[in-house]
Amino acid sequence: MAALTTTVVGLDGAAVPFASAAGGGDDCQTGTGVLLMVRNGDSSSHTVTLVTPGTVNGLAIADRPVPVAAGAVAAIPVTSDYRDPSTGRASITYDDVTSVDVAVIRVPVS
Repeated sequence: MAALTTTVVGLDGAAVPFASAAGGGDDCQTGTGVLLMVRNGDSSSHTVTLVTPGTVNGLAIADRPVPVAAGAVAAIPVTSDYRDPSTGRASITYDDVTSVDVAVIRVPVS
């Protein structure tokens, strides 16, 4: 699992440094204005899953699968709901990492 670094985007913008998605999954910062950017350069769609820690009344909270179409770029909010209490970060898995690049950005929120 790779720890993704968050790029803070100022009001004048910022370059988004994509990296290859890790086969064993990745983790990242969570919070208001945090987005996981997923660039799918494959000819097939792929599913990115945000692991949801915790339970409600003893029942596990379902993880959030997000399909990313072939050739598409998706922006996925990574709210504090996905923060693992043991690591303070969100865990991310992928159905496949072929031609999948990821980046984490934090944008200003007013």
